[in-house]
Amino acid sequence: MLNKTATTKYALSLHTTTPELGIAISNFVGDTRSKVWNLGRDLSSLIHQYLIEFIKPQTWADLSYIAVAKGPGGFTGTRIGVVTARTLGQQLDIPVFAISTLAAVAWSQASKTQNPKTLAVQMPGQRGQIFAAIYQLIPDASGLIALLPDTVMTPEAWQETLAHWNTSYQLIEAQSGLAATVTSILELAEFESQQGKHPNWSEALPYYGQHPVEV
Repeated sequence: MLNKTATTKYALSLHTTTPELGIAISNFVGDTRSKVWNLGRDLSSLIHQYLIEFIKPQTWADLSYIAVAKGPGGFTGTRIGVVTARTLGQQLDIPVFAISTLAAVAWSQASKTQNPKTLAVQMPGQRGQIFAAIYQLIPDASGLIALLPDTVMTPEAWQETLAHWNTSYQLIEAQSGLAATVTSILELAEFESQQGKHPNWSEALPYYGQHPVEV
């Protein structure tokens, strides 16, 4: 007989690093759903309303942990998502996994490729700079290893990094529709959960990479 607790506990993920809101929920045994809304500037005022409606018929008590896209991305949207996840994690006393936006893009791409190579991800930043990272799929497809953790650099420095990279790679440009990778955020968090990680909500911190204004 299956353990009822194991099959009814759910995990929730949020993606708010762009003007879109992405939410996903899963119990990882057959019940998974996700949705994306383009809320623009209304994101901060509507996120809680959309969350409450989306999780039905599940309730907050059904959640075992929360995952959130920590950035890089827009400053305000990223902050809203992380703060929301931290608040829920604290109130529900459950772990909060902060997952890289770039890692989610890499994982989304890796799942579409039969023999994924090393994945180099780049995304436009502010003031002519770019966000970049290089990931490698773990051999048993149970997550990613960051060969080059998320960073911000000039396009010239990034091209130089790639030119001197000693293994073949697939270059991915992350530009739009990133909230659709909210399911990848959830999957990457689940891999960490299976490894026995249970990060406290206070450990979930945004990754901005750049100051919102030039200093």
